[in-house]
Amino acid sequence: MYMAKVVGSVVSTQKDRSLVGRKLMIVQPVNSNGEEVRHEEVAADSVGAGVGEYVLLVRGAGARRTNSEDISKDVNDCSIVGIIDRFDK
Repeated sequence: MYMAKVVGSVVSTQKDRSLVGRKLMIVQPVNSNGEEVRHEEVAADSVGAGVGEYVLLVRGAGARRTNSEDISKDVNDCSIVGIIDRFDK
């Protein structure tokens, strides 16, 4: 799992059938101090996260399992699977 901050959303009227009905969010990966790492990416939201919230991401096969029964037909590679309430160190 990875941590990120939701910084925006994506509107796409033409997309693969496996993405229909999914909210697509722009996420900025962060470290445990909330500092940006790497580049922004798009993630399918499965928990109702909003802009400004810190979230948990999964990538690859884990991302496909969050949204589909048949992962062989799912094009998703990054999913939001949790909303972070706080960081404790």
